[in-house]
Amino acid sequence: MRTLDVGDETARQLKNGHPWVVADRFTARWPKNLKAGEIVLLRAPGGDGLGSALVDPGARVVARLLDADSTIIDRDWIEQRLKRAVATRKELVDQEKTDCLRLVNGEGDGLPGLTLDRYGDWLMLQLYTEAWLPHLELLDAAIGRVFRPSGLYLKHRPQQTRELAKDKHSALVRLVSGRPAPESLTVHENGLDFLVRLNEGLHTGLFLDLRDQRVRFRQLARDRRVLNLFCFTGAFSVAALAGGARQVVSVDAARGYLDWCRDNIAANGLPGERSELVRGDCFKVLRRLKEEGRTFDLVFVDPPSFSTVGKKRFTTRQGTAELFAELLPLVEPGGLVMACSNHQKIDWPDYFRELRRAAVRAGRGLQVLHTSGQGADFPYTVAFGEGRYLKCVILRT
Repeated sequence: MRTLDVGDETARQLKNGHPWVVADRFTARWPKNLKAGEIVLLRAPGGDGLGSALVDPGARVVARLLDADSTIIDRDWIEQRLKRAVATRKELVDQEKTDCLRLVNGEGDGLPGLTLDRYGDWLMLQLYTEAWLPHLELLDAAIGRVFRPSGLYLKHRPQQTRELAKDKHSALVRLVSGRPAPESLTVHENGLDFLVRLNEGLHTGLFLDLRDQRVRFRQLARDRRVLNLFCFTGAFSVAALAGGARQVVSVDAARGYLDWCRDNIAANGLPGERSELVRGDCFKVLRRLKEEGRTFDLVFVDPPSFSTVGKKRFTTRQGTAELFAELLPLVEPGGLVMACSNHQKIDWPDYFRELRRAAVRAGRGLQVLHTSGQGADFPYTVAFGEGRYLKCVILRT
């Protein structure tokens, strides 16, 4: 096992618990024959050992610390990390009612650069670095021994997902072991059913990190007129109808997602006559609804960090204030908005600044009632701020 030197600042961060080594002038001196997936020992400038790490020479994060004690990384080591993750979730998620959850959350569970999700009897392994690929056989064996899934899927999560998303022929997902899942697999979450697809695309159709928010949204929905913007596959529309919403309007630019939303509503036996599906750019739809004099008592809005509809682009960093300025006039005075953002590079002060700008432009006040983040099966360490990415806020207008 080779020993590689890092700079003072990187050494300090590693000692403080942050697991990443970001490319800098010190890592530029590392041997040129390093290969992605090689396990090395890291050393501070003073000679102190920092632990064993997984290297990815061509990436921005060139190494991820695996173990500060320089333990040999093998199947037993991986199994121990998996078992520890299982123990963490036993007391946090009721898996009798919910069979879709995150089993391993990368850096938060001591396995940096990968996640493992459960969808019924199948598991989805996601890799955020090429460095784990040479160890896929070890991962498969350890996962099989600990979880015994019907099948294990592998999904690559590269940095440039926008370009890959445009390429429908990109092989992002493959079955590693076991038997394939049904093309449309039903999973259960707190008494509701959702259809997911494990064998294609960037997303399975259900954002697991928003589970707690769906529970709260369901509780808020009774007798309310609900608007679900950027509805994706309609999980929050299902939650609202299950909670007794008077009417739910679901808006998305993609016909396929609206069809998926309709199927999710039908899968739960919910009244389709109280569901209205609207295809179109959310900004244009909001303007049309305003012209029609439509208003709502409860709104859910979770726009993608980046999206393109026709020639129009939306980014969380630049478009949140514009979006909410269009939305707020459609919310009844005293109505509620649940707003979410998973943009890792925008923190709470930045997000509130955008919401404040929108309130001023719309001439409406916004009262913060509740804030939250990802569920308990998405843990992060106090040293790894990047793990605290999800921002959800309930606002009263």
